[in-house]
Amino acid sequence: MLEKKIETAVKEYAKSKNWLAYKWTSPGHAFVPDGLFISPTGRVICMEFKQLGRKATPGQQREIDRLNQHYVLAVVVDSVEQGKGLIDAYSSCL
Repeated sequence: MLEKKIETAVKEYAKSKNWLAYKWTSPGHAFVPDGLFISPTGRVICMEFKQLGRKATPGQQREIDRLNQHYVLAVVVDSVEQGKGLIDAYSSCL
């Protein structure tokens, strides 16, 4: 499945669970993850969307690692099921 289709499906699912779902761009700062998801209680997940089996570029992985070091969950998501699973897992922690 194309990266864009995975991203769209996960965003729609997150919104159906009352999460905020944003396309994340950061002018002047390259390699930030594609999506920023915020739960109704303020939990944040940053998702870098990839086609199944694809990996983040070195720059993307550096930013994911940097976010994780600051206690923000940042992950590479390569399937709709994985993205939905993250939303569900963090929804149950509310």
